[in-house]
Amino acid sequence: MILKGFKQNSTKKYISKLLDARKDFVANNKISSLAVLVNIDEYDDFESFTQFAKLINVAPNNLKIIAFTSNKKKDVDALNFCYNPKDFAWNGKVKHAELQEFIKTPFDALISYYQQDVLPLKVITAASKAKFKIGVLQTDNRLNDLIINTNFKQFDLFKTELIKYLNTFNKISNE
Repeated sequence: MILKGFKQNSTKKYISKLLDARKDFVANNKISSLAVLVNIDEYDDFESFTQFAKLINVAPNNLKIIAFTSNKKKDVDALNFCYNPKDFAWNGKVKHAELQEFIKTPFDALISYYQQDVLPLKVITAASKAKFKIGVLQTDNRLNDLIINTNFKQFDLFKTELIKYLNTFNKISNE
């Protein structure tokens, strides 16, 4: 139990270090690649993200959805990748190669669709090299560039609000 507490504290320090080092720079480019980070324990309708990507003109090969589950035995075939707490070491270090690749990829946008305060989710959001980070209201406002404060279970409302803001910021391609 004590070791788990030390591991959590070291991960929190790592997240804080990442967020403090992050520059608040949002490029003026259109969104052509999209990453989605979702907590499958809270929301499991992945097709809604595929439809959303299609709506904002992101090609299917430029969409990457990964999910987190606290249940280590959960099998998710519909996703590109599903990870769990065992994929993280001390100081928030990622042990899984595919998850490291996800973090290093400079997506045009990252949607962090989770509400629970789960450290592995926060690590991925903070460490991601995505150019524009979007999320729902969370405990740490430094994680995202744009926060959409809607009822979490109402994805259609989230989608409508997000499209409104992306149009305002001129981030959606009309092709």
